[in-house]
Amino acid sequence: MKTREERRDAAVELMADHLLSEGLSAATLRPLAAAAGTSDRMLLYYFADKDEILSVTLHRLAERMLAQLDEAVPVGKPRPFRILLEEVGVVVASDSIKPFMHLWLDLASGASRGLQPHLDIAGQIADKFLAWVTSRLKVKAHENLAASAALFLTFLEGMHLLDAIGRPSIAGSAATALTANSRRAI
Repeated sequence: MKTREERRDAAVELMADHLLSEGLSAATLRPLAAAAGTSDRMLLYYFADKDEILSVTLHRLAERMLAQLDEAVPVGKPRPFRILLEEVGVVVASDSIKPFMHLWLDLASGASRGLQPHLDIAGQIADKFLAWVTSRLKVKAHENLAASAALFLTFLEGMHLLDAIGRPSIAGSAATALTANSRRAI
């Protein structure tokens, strides 16, 4: 017989799959419970409230995405900005990562309006991705690693947003310019 924690973890996995395919608009209690194969009352037995459900599920999705990034760009020898940008750019543009990125835009949209728990969750996830970038980025001795990692993350987010609104050529032009400049500067 499964323990409460095992049933909760299985529900999180199923709800994560649901959010990945349906987006945050489908993050209401009944559809989440249906996706988890349980009732909304049972779901609230496993979690304190809907905010906790959303938080735990979105963090699980962030872990999944980071695992894919880890596989494609393992930690080890740090990479210069332009090399890391090329490697991560390929991964982020892949079909396996796109659903995560679409969901990220949903979450960021809610956060931009000050919605909770969206704002807190998005900030926590952004911190995880910033740490991921920082662990793989190589900078010159006179450069600030934290600032360079922040620039990297900001650039990736901007590229994804431009791609999402149908302007990938703007992101491509910026990437070309940034990598050309980074050959000289980074």
